[in-house]
Amino acid sequence: MELSAGIAAVVTGGASGLGAATARLLASAGVKVALFDRNAEQGVAVAAEIGGLFVDVDVTSEDSVVAGFAKARAAHGAERILVNCAGIAPAAKTTSRGEPHSLALFEKVIAVNLVGSFRCIAHAATSMSTLDPVTADGERGVIVSTASVAAFDGQIGQVAYAASKAGVAGMTLPIARDLSKSGIRVMTIAPGIFETPMLLGLPEDVQKSLGEQVPFPSRLGKATEYAQLVRAIVENGMLNGETIRLDGAIRMAPR
Repeated sequence: MELSAGIAAVVTGGASGLGAATARLLASAGVKVALFDRNAEQGVAVAAEIGGLFVDVDVTSEDSVVAGFAKARAAHGAERILVNCAGIAPAAKTTSRGEPHSLALFEKVIAVNLVGSFRCIAHAATSMSTLDPVTADGERGVIVSTASVAAFDGQIGQVAYAASKAGVAGMTLPIARDLSKSGIRVMTIAPGIFETPMLLGLPEDVQKSLGEQVPFPSRLGKATEYAQLVRAIVENGMLNGETIRLDGAIRMAPR
């Protein structure tokens, strides 16, 4: 699908990090972008910068997501692109100091990262399937979700996060197969160590140390590089049903 003026996109977690970079890149190509996020201050600022729309959406709430899509469609028309970047990454071990991992925390991570992604996919796909095709192949839309290298090499303390991201990677192919007759492609990106707000809050020497663990290039990934891959996925019609590691060849050690 060619990025052009008139196409609408929804980016969850669009107020910062990977989501904000993706929103900026899409908008630079003329795409009308709606940002779903809980951070109103940053979301409004990014939306104003790119001429987009901010919608306060909680991806763990069905009502909130339904209302968010309704507002986005009223402003921009039906979305043909969905990028799922909303996520959380708390750290906790399976058992620590005689206490089991908080089940409430585990369920929250799954609710945001996995169920939240699927909720947005299901609603976007239902709408996309009713649209007219925009390519000779009959393509109607593209969905990109965000996993993590933790889905494959989860570290100590990442059990909930790794489980949620493995779920995102695991559902990519069956959803792509589900939606194949509707002309909707489904892909997932699994970033390695990236310059997200969480990592950029760490001391400079810690960031440098983390970057040096990456075989090549030996640095933290940039949010713009994630956004560039989103664009490549949208524009390349044969990319479908796959999870792409975007990680500089890193394989995470246990800690």
